[in-house]
Amino acid sequence: MSFFKKLRESIASKAEAVTSKFRDGLAKTRDAFVGQVADLFSRRKKIDEAFFEELEEILIGADVGVNTVMELIDELRAEVKKRKIEEPSELQPILSEKLVALLKGSEESPKLNVQPSGITVILFVGVNGVGKTTTIGKLAWRFKQQGKSVLMAAGDTFRAGAIEQLEVWGQRVGVDVIRQNAGSDPAAVMYDAVQAAKQRGVDVLLCDTAGRLQNKANLMEELSKIYRVIQREIPGAPHETLLVLDATTGQNALQQAKLFGEKSGVSGLVLTKLDGTAKGGIVIAIRHELALPVKLVGLGEKMDDLQEFDAEQFVHALFAGPAAGEESENEQ
Repeated sequence: MSFFKKLRESIASKAEAVTSKFRDGLAKTRDAFVGQVADLFSRRKKIDEAFFEELEEILIGADVGVNTVMELIDELRAEVKKRKIEEPSELQPILSEKLVALLKGSEESPKLNVQPSGITVILFVGVNGVGKTTTIGKLAWRFKQQGKSVLMAAGDTFRAGAIEQLEVWGQRVGVDVIRQNAGSDPAAVMYDAVQAAKQRGVDVLLCDTAGRLQNKANLMEELSKIYRVIQREIPGAPHETLLVLDATTGQNALQQAKLFGEKSGVSGLVLTKLDGTAKGGIVIAIRHELALPVKLVGLGEKMDDLQEFDAEQFVHALFAGPAAGEESENEQ
């Protein structure tokens, strides 16, 4: 069996296993991106400079990012030369595999660092409006479905309504929220939350924080203070610092990631609202340029639409046809 036939069969089997969460959540990106890619690969009869230029434009249009696209195109050129590929159809599965490799990155695990015993502390950072509070609420629900006891800390004491918004989520998912009055010191809220988590013996503490990027210096100092309080009370915590980004903002999300990633000890990323954008390629750009693992993705409005990120699911959902995987009920 030829290399290309094996690779195509491998891609097809993986595409069939794509869960409906990823397939449906990435429908807008798939319709915009894959339609153009499929058209290019079927319309062009040979792989030449014009072919690569058009593929480059499509990838940049999907917000994959200029730097990432240039590297990807260089790798594809090398594969064409190395394997003496002439037919565009033989390059498509290689493109798919290259995208998976980009998303997987090096050795960082996309799994959340959940402690086998004791309290797991997860801190959420990110600018206002990206979906931090919603992510926290959905993750609390997810942990509860796994049989874990959860507590939430309302550390965004500056944004009007942030505390109340978290409390609404707490009521929805049946999780208590540790809070103080608006304008209180966020680090003091975290201290109270950690003490409550210890006293109650909970499994997971999820901590919200403010996201006032216009006061970046103050914000970073505030986060440092929160870190010190948590680390003093629970050595080794926080076990995750997750930067929440709104995928619909495209390159702005990449800039936010660079700003936060510099100083705030981010260990992983959460990409929200992927179902609302045709430019889901931003996930690839952020993953590649920041070398941070994507841990969770928001693929819809429902409670269980917050999913653990899976590079193969992501890419094969993009390349899956409308019917691909419809018989698969292997939802996470």
